[in-house]
Amino acid sequence: MSLQEILNNIYPLPDCSINKIERFATKEVFPKGYCILKEGKIEPDIYFIDKGIARAYMTVDDKCVTFWIGKEGATIVSLKSYVCDEKGYETVELIEDSVLYKLSRNDLYKLYDEDIHIANWGRKFAEMEFIRTEERLIPMLSTTAAERYRTLIDNNPDLLQRVPLENLASYLGITPVSLSRIRANMK
Repeated sequence: MSLQEILNNIYPLPDCSINKIERFATKEVFPKGYCILKEGKIEPDIYFIDKGIARAYMTVDDKCVTFWIGKEGATIVSLKSYVCDEKGYETVELIEDSVLYKLSRNDLYKLYDEDIHIANWGRKFAEMEFIRTEERLIPMLSTTAAERYRTLIDNNPDLLQRVPLENLASYLGITPVSLSRIRANMK
């Protein structure tokens, strides 16, 4: 996926604004297992996934709890670092060999100051992140694990082949054993 496609999926930008962002962005390749963001660090960069898949997790009682999975077109960012310039609570690990576009937060903030279209893109990006968080949180509180699994496979069937089942189970808020039972009951 090109950087232009990723940016325009968030909020359409004129070509001149895309060109400004592309001047500051770098395309980088990372191996499976690489941690792009680390818990407890101020993360100064924002990444856009061209190819690959990643998961965000935090450690709770010595267990990794996956709370986000992103694939091509997704944005990897520590919102706490991005908004508050504070240490983030998440680690983001690549689940596949990945190609990412990297942009520093400072460069992006400079672009916000000089280009109203990019500033509007940033506002829309933040709004969409809040909506995604809400769309993730509410079903965790109001639907069954089986319903959450059905939604996951209806919306992202490729995740079953690309993400380890223990990560999917954690993402769904259940144990791997419960996920196996749900999958068996749905066949």
